[in-house]
Amino acid sequence: FILQMSCFYLVKSLTSACLNMYSISRLHHTTSAVFCYSKPRSGEKYTDPFQLGRRYLKGLYEDIRKELLISPIELKEMSEYYFDGKGKAFRPVIVVLMARACNSHYNNSRDVQASQRSIALIAEMIHTASLVHDDVIDDASSRRGKHTVNKIWGEKKAVLAGDLILSAASIALARIGNTTVISILTQVIEDLVRGEFLQLGSKENENERFAHYLEKTFKKTASLIANSCKAVSVLGCPDPVVHEIAYQYGKNVGIAFQLIDDVLDFTSCSEQMGKPTSADLKLGLATGPVLFACQQFPEMNALIMRRFSLPGDVDRARQYVLQSDGVQQTTYLAQRYCHEAVREISKLRPSPERDALIQLSETVLTRDK
Repeated sequence: FILQMSCFYLVKSLTSACLNMYSISRLHHTTSAVFCYSKPRSGEKYTDPFQLGRRYLKGLYEDIRKELLISPIELKEMSEYYFDGKGKAFRPVIVVLMARACNSHYNNSRDVQASQRSIALIAEMIHTASLVHDDVIDDASSRRGKHTVNKIWGEKKAVLAGDLILSAASIALARIGNTTVISILTQVIEDLVRGEFLQLGSKENENERFAHYLEKTFKKTASLIANSCKAVSVLGCPDPVVHEIAYQYGKNVGIAFQLIDDVLDFTSCSEQMGKPTSADLKLGLATGPVLFACQQFPEMNALIMRRFSLPGDVDRARQYVLQSDGVQQTTYLAQRYCHEAVREISKLRPSPERDALIQLSETVLTRDK
C-alpha cells in the first residue's frame, strides 16, 4: 500500500484542534480536571452501559462464527480464535446503543434494525482482523491473556486468517446492500492500513510528532468506532446532522479510549491488561505519556528518535514517564475528548441509550484494563 500525503487532510482539523488542546493542557497540568456529565433525564439510568447494550447483542459471537463457516478446519479455528465471548464487546455495544439512540431521536423507535445489528458484528470482525495483523507486525506473543494466533499457528497463517476475517466482514457488509454504508465502512479498512504506516514512521519536530501520534490514533482506533456509529445512524435516520453527531461521538470516544490504553501501558500490570506492559516502548513507539514527559525531560528526544533501541532505553524512558506528569496529562487529554463526545451525543433527544452512551464515556476514562 502506498501512503499518499493527500490522506493527511482527512484529519487536518482533528490534529490542529488537538494541538490546541495539547497547549492548553500544558497550562493546566497542575489542575485536577473536573468532568461533568449531564444527568439522564429519560427516567431510566444504567450504571453499566454494557448491560444495556448486551441486551441487543445476544448471540453476537455465535453469529460471527456463522459468518466464518469455512474450511479447512485449521483456518476456521484460527479465524474463530478471538471470538470466544470473553471480551467486553466494546465496539458492538457502542454501535447498538448508537443505533437505538438515533432511532429513538428520529421516530421514537425502540427497535434495532437487523442491518444495524449487522454493523455491530462487522465492526467487531474488522477490529479482530486488525488485532491478528497487528500481532504479526509486532511479533506479539500474548493477547487477552492467551497466546496470539501468530505464536500458535505461525505468522504466514495468521496473516491469512486476518485476511479471511476481513473478507467475511466485507461479504456481510455487501449483504446490507446500502452503498453509502459500504463506502463509510470501507474507509475504516483504508484508515487501518494508513494508521499502521504512520506508526512505522516518526517526526523530529515536537509539534509534528504530537499531531502524527493523534492522527495515527484516529486512523488505527477511532475511525472504526466513528464510522460504525455513522453507519448505523445512516441506516436509522435520514438527517445528516444526526450522522455527524454519531460520527463525532465515536471519533472522540475512540481517541479517548486509545489515550487511556496508552496510559494503562504504564500504570497496569500485565495480568490486568492480558498482555505485557511497556509493550509500546519495546516496539519503539512514543505514545502520549512519553510525548508529554519529553516536555519535562528533553533528554528523552534522543531516545524517541532512536525508537528506544539501545540497551536500557526502555527502562530509562519508563522512569522518565513515571517521574513526569505524562500519565496525568494524557488522562486529562482523554477527559477533554470524552467531554466533547458527551457534548455531541447530548444533542440527541433523551433516551436510555443516549444516557448510556454518556455513561460509557465515563467508563472509558475509569477502566483499568
